[in-house]
Amino acid sequence: MTTNRVYKALTIAGSDSGGGAGIQADLKTFQELGVFGMSALTAITAQNTLGVQAVYPMSTEAVAEQLRSIGEDIGTDAVKTGMLFNAEIIEAVAAQIRYYRWPNVVIDPVMIAKGGASLLQQEAVQALLTELLPLAAVITPNILEAEVLTGLTIRSFEDKQEAARKLAAYGAKAVIIKGGHEADPVEAVDLLYDGISFDTFIGTRIKTKNTHGTGCTYSSAIAAELAKGSRLLEAVQTAKQYIQAAIEEQLEIGHGHGPTNHWAYQRRLRHQEQGGVRTV
Repeated sequence: MTTNRVYKALTIAGSDSGGGAGIQADLKTFQELGVFGMSALTAITAQNTLGVQAVYPMSTEAVAEQLRSIGEDIGTDAVKTGMLFNAEIIEAVAAQIRYYRWPNVVIDPVMIAKGGASLLQQEAVQALLTELLPLAAVITPNILEAEVLTGLTIRSFEDKQEAARKLAAYGAKAVIIKGGHEADPVEAVDLLYDGISFDTFIGTRIKTKNTHGTGCTYSSAIAAELAKGSRLLEAVQTAKQYIQAAIEEQLEIGHGHGPTNHWAYQRRLRHQEQGGVRTV
């Protein structure tokens, strides 16, 4: 008897009690894209659409033990990292990824929450650069995160290119500088650098406050597609369409920065299929 291949993805990130970001957003995205999701918690946050009220980091051993549990039994086709909080956790995560030789590592360098709360200790930045980037299939910083990681001021397309090259020099196979924080009122342009050439991915900018968890969702969509065997370019294209749909079809949850709509992409696909149009 033959069985269908089950693709798996592991998120290593913090928990968002409000459900819009962190492991909750990652697992929802994995599910929507047809990938079995697993998680290793690095921290528990008390969080809602108004901000982060408290952060409770896990011990380094607790994080490492979760990863060993997965590595010794289930394994994974892709890894997505989010909030890692401190240098010790980053070093433990990198050690386990190397030990189990997990592929398709997508690094979302979560540093600051929408409300301004710090989610990565300052001394952890160097550990992220030297320990995790050499393992990365792709790193997905927004403009502010890229500035912190590179020490550059990013104001132009050329600045984004320079930042991407600088991050790739640490060992990441590819870099995506996201354009969501740019001032362009019409488009959000993401820049992909694969170590050789550049590609851009353009989305229509939506005027909305409901963007909580966009970075988590975007990077986990890339990880899900890589887990299924997609090439990076194809994975980013799907992820861009996924997050565009998630932002456009607003949920209006909470009184602050609301979450994105994780089921919008699949609903659009079903609508297209019912109308006789099969596009992705």
